[in-house]
Amino acid sequence: MSAMTLKVYEVDRHGRTTRVVRPKAEVSPVEELPTKHEFPACQCDRCKGGQQ
Repeated sequence: MSAMTLKVYEVDRHGRTTRVVRPKAEVSPVEELPTKHEFPACQCDRCKGGQQ
């Protein structure tokens, strides 16, 4: 997998950018997500023991 670019910004209710929350950064996707023990429990099939 290749890396992708991510930039997080805040917009107002009219869709106009109001400020940059996080500047542009290169991120790489993960191959396997770690299982988490959070509350409330995740409802996805992988965490419930079903198929991916």
